[in-house]
Amino acid sequence: MPEMPEVQGLVAFLQSRIVGVSVTSVAVANIAALKTFDPPIETLIGATITGVERHGKFIDVHTQTPDAAPHLIFHLAKAGWLRWYDTLPQTIIRPGKTPIALRIALSDGSGFDLTEAGTKKSLAFYVARSSVDVAGIERLGPDPLDARFTRATLAQIVAGRRTQIKGVLRDQSIIAGIGNAYSDEILHVAKMSPYALATNLGDDEIDNLFAALTATLTEAVAAASTKPPAALKDAKRRGMRVHGRRGESCPECGDTVRSVFFADNSLEYCATCQTGGKVLADRRLSRLLK
Repeated sequence: MPEMPEVQGLVAFLQSRIVGVSVTSVAVANIAALKTFDPPIETLIGATITGVERHGKFIDVHTQTPDAAPHLIFHLAKAGWLRWYDTLPQTIIRPGKTPIALRIALSDGSGFDLTEAGTKKSLAFYVARSSVDVAGIERLGPDPLDARFTRATLAQIVAGRRTQIKGVLRDQSIIAGIGNAYSDEILHVAKMSPYALATNLGDDEIDNLFAALTATLTEAVAAASTKPPAALKDAKRRGMRVHGRRGESCPECGDTVRSVFFADNSLEYCATCQTGGKVLADRRLSRLLK
């Protein structure tokens, strides 16, 4: 799933390529992914792109027409991606027979597709008069790389919250932009169990968590912002310390990276670094052993 660093990388790339050009055509291949009807998506045709920004994991493309300033906003969900073309293909998109959900053609001959792999479709795009018209954006918590997000902000977030810290980091209404992968990475750097209750964190633990959160995301965003879309996924995998590295050696202590499996994902951690040597119960394997 694309998370804040990859989404910011896409934003940086699009800012360098599409600001100042205009939309010449739009082709919707998956109508279920279009979540708005007013203004109609055809409003984008002829609009000049004036900027690109990120809200959590949402990408917001600002445009301007003589009469309006519509936004094209999209969320790539679990299996979505942006495929860029310096020269947009002229092939006809056949709905239901392609992973493409939306194709945008631009006035300089370039363009991009929003694509989604697999059969479970969650990718969403919107045409809105303002970003706050998209409910998912309106519900977002603070951005952890915003200058206003301080150690005191994090302390206020965890205070009284009887929720596992892994879940707090992943909840978009609490902190925007972090998902399964980077929450694993942050907790590994902070040397904190994913099951630690937020409300029980002491001052030193909050200090460590804030430092780990800031450093991990800052480094990942900086790395992602120098890469084109086609290189971002592999770069993310290579940069992971523990996430997706089950069975490999922890880069800090050399212990084996372990997983805990859930219904549709897993978490990775190092028992030596994060849980005092305790191996967390793997619920999936526990069920198999009953």
